[in-house]
Amino acid sequence: MMTSVDTELIRVLADPLRLRIVTLLARETLCTTHLVEETGARQTNLSNHLRVLREAGVVETEPCGRFTYYKLRPDVIARLAGQFTDLAESARAAADNKRACP
Repeated sequence: MMTSVDTELIRVLADPLRLRIVTLLARETLCTTHLVEETGARQTNLSNHLRVLREAGVVETEPCGRFTYYKLRPDVIARLAGQFTDLAESARAAADNKRACP
């Protein structure tokens, strides 16, 4: 039973704008222009966040002419969800375990 959680991925997803981007990409593949319109973020700021998501393996790119589309990698999100599920199961199993104080 796995009880560790990918802390780097949690750090990446903890940023509100990055989480918003991930939420939008869960519904459809979007280009930077779409993401600027949807989030209201400046293009340079958005590009920096997309770079972080790309480097963490959360999103992948798809060139299309002069545009770059971004697509969420559901396997990465599912793996993180699985880690949290394992953690919850471990907590349930250990609910009655109590270490005695010295």
